[in-house]
Amino acid sequence: MPAYHSVFLDEPNQQVIGNFSLLPLRTRTRGPAMQLPALSGDVTELTIDASHESYDPLDETLALFRANTFFRNFEIKGPADRVLIYGILFVSEVIQKIKPQMSRRDAEKAVMNLALDTNFAIPGDATFPLNQAFEPPRDRQEAEVLRQYISQMRQELATRLLNRIYADGDAPSKWWLSFTKRKFMGKAL
Repeated sequence: MPAYHSVFLDEPNQQVIGNFSLLPLRTRTRGPAMQLPALSGDVTELTIDASHESYDPLDETLALFRANTFFRNFEIKGPADRVLIYGILFVSEVIQKIKPQMSRRDAEKAVMNLALDTNFAIPGDATFPLNQAFEPPRDRQEAEVLRQYISQMRQELATRLLNRIYADGDAPSKWWLSFTKRKFMGKAL
């Protein structure tokens, strides 16, 4: 059974830096991503469908995270798959920060410190774990736009993941935390 790929592979007019797609996001976090409309009252983050106009790559990352973490190999079919890969690696890193006894407030502090940290590797940096699958930006300006986009992704993804992990109250979901030891493609950010 093959891994699940991004539904945004055929998205027209994608802005691409290196070979990483800068897809529109549904977020209030400032950054270079185009803004998608907010969710209407009848649709939530947990019930949004891939055909909805506000469905974004972060919804897709959270929906496919558990299934794709079981795959050791992942055939990259386009720039949108690289966004999915980065998102899955970041979710893995966030889950490792949350301990079973942590309250939501303590988890928010730990996770948001990670998400807001601006000292993270981007494609082309020596410490980036998947440089063999990602092309570096052409120049410093592209690198800065990519860093801002990934930072925006990280912040919004951390918020949405916390909402899922702590959906039932102040104790984290054991189901999500069961993935703390899994590594997508054997890699970590």
